[in-house]
Amino acid sequence: QVQLVESGGGSVQPGGSLRLSCGASGHTYSSNCMGWFRQAPGKEREGVAAISTRGFSTYYADSVKGRFTISRDSAKNTVDLHMNSLKPEDTAMYYCAAWPGTVMAGFSPGSSKFWGKGTQVTVS
Repeated sequence: QVQLVESGGGSVQPGGSLRLSCGASGHTYSSNCMGWFRQAPGKEREGVAAISTRGFSTYYADSVKGRFTISRDSAKNTVDLHMNSLKPEDTAMYYCAAWPGTVMAGFSPGSSKFWGKGTQVTVS
């Protein structure tokens, strides 16, 4: 069982930066890939970024490449999403997720994930 809690959301102007953090607890944390998803009003939930168990592999959605950076700290059981050059279209509820297997396994249909409750990011 993995429990995830997000923090760091808020309101920022276009072009600004924000850092989201996700704290994870549970004995399976070190064996899980972790990532961030987001959902804006009227849109499907989409994958934003993900990182492998030991942090050796990462994935970024095309819409955030070059602007967002995902990282994890196994000692602190945290995963962060550093968001730069924020745009109004980045406005969404951001959710932390964890799953077994590879980074890309988390984006396959019907994949099993642990979810946080989300943190709101507003760019305006």
